[in-house]
Amino acid sequence: MSLKTRGILVVVIGSILGFSLSLGGASLSGRSQASTKELSWEQARLFAEVMERVKRDYVDPIDDAQLLESAVRGMVADLDRHSEYLDADEFQDVRISTSGSYSGVGLEVSTENGAIVVIAPIDGTPAQRAGIESGDEIVEIDGVSVANNGLDKTIDKMRGRPGTPIALTVQRENYDERLTFYLTRQKIQVASVRYEILQPSFGYLRLSQFNETTTEEASSAIDAMMEEVQASTGNMLTGLILDLRNNPGGLLDSAVAISDLFLDSGIIVTAEGRTPESRFKREAQDGDILDGAAIVVLVNGGSASASEIVAGALQDHHRATIVGTTTFGKGLVQTVMPLSKGRAVKLTTSRYFTPSGDSIHEVGVSPDIVVEGTRQFPNQNLQTGVDRETDVQLMEALQQLKHQRVMHSRAPD
Repeated sequence: MSLKTRGILVVVIGSILGFSLSLGGASLSGRSQASTKELSWEQARLFAEVMERVKRDYVDPIDDAQLLESAVRGMVADLDRHSEYLDADEFQDVRISTSGSYSGVGLEVSTENGAIVVIAPIDGTPAQRAGIESGDEIVEIDGVSVANNGLDKTIDKMRGRPGTPIALTVQRENYDERLTFYLTRQKIQVASVRYEILQPSFGYLRLSQFNETTTEEASSAIDAMMEEVQASTGNMLTGLILDLRNNPGGLLDSAVAISDLFLDSGIIVTAEGRTPESRFKREAQDGDILDGAAIVVLVNGGSASASEIVAGALQDHHRATIVGTTTFGKGLVQTVMPLSKGRAVKLTTSRYFTPSGDSIHEVGVSPDIVVEGTRQFPNQNLQTGVDRETDVQLMEALQQLKHQRVMHSRAPD
């Protein structure tokens, strides 16, 4: 074993021992501490042995820093498909995507059984305009398979300088042939809200994701619709369609704030985790921006995470009718924890629950009214109108607003 590897072994052992013993605290007996220490030394020795083998026998030379970073990535990624280690560039991308802009094609992706699957394209982006859909499996980038890339590397390959070309090949359900889309990367503005009046007194509000400005944008949009309806009809806004289809989620606090816009009181979401910070309850404050006007929420399989918090809260409080198909089913909360030198780790820290106490993880939110829709809807970007002729889910939502009024009702405590 080389001197450098021995040095690394000492650092690794010290770190593991310190962490293991700190977890035990005063509650551990002398025997259990000895057992932990013995196990930690054995694990550290295994790590060092594997590292030495790789350094000596791997077909290409590889340095210690790269090996250690790969080990850290593997450790975190093996926990679940949502946890990941972020280098400085990746951490910066995460911060930008929730607050500003980035350069890429505009896809939210995840992994399912090792495959890279599209959760949803972001409105107004190259991916959305080209016709990439929720559920598409990305199989090649620029003609090269992504089978062994993993999520991080695949996302990294889709990012790039504005104006540069990229070809994405996907496998779509019920299609025999793969589909290839030729895109041009652009600066993705993380706009999240679009609205319009669909009937004399019905409003339509689409949220494409949940970022730091979504609540402010949504509140302003509702105020604008109210003013427009008042000016044109002399009446109040009597119904709202909240479109969360293909909304992949985003910031939990944004989802809580959006839910709070429409609720006077009650629990919005609770979370359970191992640390005090990961256990919390968010409740609505007094004040419903619509003053009880009817709401229909549109969801589908591309509605995930923060979208499911909103849909679940409004459904459990009987504040809205949920129309569409079952949502994606992501009921885990990730916390981004900064590390040294601009790096971070995104770690699953909580499981969240709807006001009724249900977990939607790998289950999803079931709609009150099931309406199968075409995955292309909503296929509009943030500048174009909705399709009132062939979007059957939207048409059902309009019918619901015409024939019923959804009133407040407190969800079970």
